[in-house]
Amino acid sequence: MTTQTKSLYERANAVMPPVASRATTLGVVKGQGAYLWSEDGKKYLDFASGVAVTNVGHNHPLVVERAKAQIDELIHGGHNVVYYPVYVELAEKLNELNGGNCKVYFSNSGAEVNEGAIKLAKKVTKRPGIISFKRSFHGRTIATTTLTASNSGYRMDYEGLLPSVYYAEYPYALRSGLSEEAEVARCLAQLDEIFRFLIAPDQVAAIILEPVQGEGGYIVPPKGFLQELRSICDKHGILLVFDEIQTGFGRTGKMFAWQHFGVQPDVLTLAKGIANGFPLSALVAKAELMDQWTAGTHGGTYGGNPVACAASLAVIELLEGGALDNCNKMGAYFVEELHKLKADYPQIAEIRGLGLMIGMECLDQDGKPDAKTVSGLKDKAMEKGLILLTCGTDKNVIRFIPPTTVTKEEIDEALRIIRESLSELR
Repeated sequence: MTTQTKSLYERANAVMPPVASRATTLGVVKGQGAYLWSEDGKKYLDFASGVAVTNVGHNHPLVVERAKAQIDELIHGGHNVVYYPVYVELAEKLNELNGGNCKVYFSNSGAEVNEGAIKLAKKVTKRPGIISFKRSFHGRTIATTTLTASNSGYRMDYEGLLPSVYYAEYPYALRSGLSEEAEVARCLAQLDEIFRFLIAPDQVAAIILEPVQGEGGYIVPPKGFLQELRSICDKHGILLVFDEIQTGFGRTGKMFAWQHFGVQPDVLTLAKGIANGFPLSALVAKAELMDQWTAGTHGGTYGGNPVACAASLAVIELLEGGALDNCNKMGAYFVEELHKLKADYPQIAEIRGLGLMIGMECLDQDGKPDAKTVSGLKDKAMEKGLILLTCGTDKNVIRFIPPTTVTKEEIDEALRIIRESLSELR
């Protein structure tokens, strides 16, 4: 009697709950650069990068080398117990990259570091209120689920959540039908209404937002919007928090997205691409704020793990050594080619993004979100060996997240598959 071998998907379903939504049923056993290999030996071009985590490609040799070397020296010391070289070196480097006069606290995940940012803001300002934005995504813990406003399903059955959180409008001119200037004015007017009708600005500890919205649809705001938020925060003593968990570490063509806008936050949260797959996150904030975060009022066991810190230092070295330049060059090429695709397929309403954080939004002939085309494209591309992810509150945006080390040939391969898939969906 022959026993059929079960796939990794089937084995996982037998021992894991359905709570984690999965983009594919693919089981993989190996990764290198922009490619993954499945359990049955098929090669896939990965334009998801573990959701913007493997920003310098899967298993980059330098990252692997530095991580292995650190394993030989120290795997865990406990940052509540001892200090170790890579932990301090990475904090020094992140401070340098953010202009100096900052201090750094390490955690393990994006949600955890966003929790830390909210705790810091409340501790320092002694204020209760937090303002987040519609279509935002900040994490899955109770507090960060509260901050998230991109899908009511994330909150279902978890109410009540963190109190004193309010939601402002994020500029999205394509969907409002307004000019960029008018859209910014609309959003700022709604923020003013929050101050007038719901919570006075002197009761707001922080305004937290993604400088480019991720889950919400890869939405790039006008520069003037972020600049005005900076002015509002300065006027009222509110801390401006940028969640750069997805936009950080080269994803947008600069080390951090705030550098595109000339608007530096008071508090910066980082994760995902920070260590190319090793669990690590960082909260970077002005030293004058961090110095008020008294001992024992926050903590964690695994933050600043030595192996993850070593990997992160390698990631930064690679980005500064050419990957950032490649990201900008390849991002510009990819966008140019996608615009050519847009000319042939009217359901493609907009191509937008910075660097290699690129969104392609689809609308139907009535101007309504076209999730059907986007879902079909994702599935057909997968069949042809290209891994894509969707985003947007209506699931009608394809997000392209190749590694910053991607080549022109790999982009051309992806474009061929996308064109073929769209042709078959006609």
